[in-house]
Amino acid sequence: MSITELFFAVADIWMVAVGFTYGIKFIRNYKNYLLGIEWIVVATSGTNFLIYGLIKAGHDSPMYAFAYFLDAFSRSTGITLILVLGLLKVTHRYKPSVVVDVGAFALAAVAGFLLSQFAEEIGTPGKIFYIVVNVLTTIFLIFFVKRLWDINERGHAVLAAVATACGFAIASIYDFVPIPGDDAEHTIFYIFALSSWGLQMFAYYRAYRAYDAYNKRTEDPAISGSAAVTA
Repeated sequence: MSITELFFAVADIWMVAVGFTYGIKFIRNYKNYLLGIEWIVVATSGTNFLIYGLIKAGHDSPMYAFAYFLDAFSRSTGITLILVLGLLKVTHRYKPSVVVDVGAFALAAVAGFLLSQFAEEIGTPGKIFYIVVNVLTTIFLIFFVKRLWDINERGHAVLAAVATACGFAIASIYDFVPIPGDDAEHTIFYIFALSSWGLQMFAYYRAYRAYDAYNKRTEDPAISGSAAVTA
């Protein structure tokens, strides 16, 4: 294993560990199925990607097609619409119905299927679509960071801002700007991408937890400053 492949494996394992750990916590601690399941989807994608890389499966492998589908799933709707709907639960006390939960993932599945199976036919418009939805999501995340700052959760605000900037940078170059010296499998790009996506899931969970604790304190002033935080 080369040093580049080692860094790729470490970045992927980081993302997988964060995705499964905090995905389960979102469901167990906050009943937030939108963020919990999406985090687990990303972790599942990373697991598939790691095995694909370790056994050096080819592009004709079902694992490659599965990775392509999950990538399109999260880039189109998962870490965009589903992320925003999930965070609205703390920023606006939004409580999505089961229909919304199921509908959001059904939409993500359809978008993932179309954008992965017909990527060549769709071409550049599909790649631009990914950037547009990422920009819209980033605008909401800037608002989320500001709200964290305003409620004096400034450490979480800074971490979420850094994670958002990294995610935006990855989305901006994903389909259009190759990294100089990278190989045909874009290993260097994926080292940065997997690290950034792991950082995003880590930062947003920590920020969500702090925001939820703030909401509980303001709803019930009798609750002490740290009592509502769940590990």
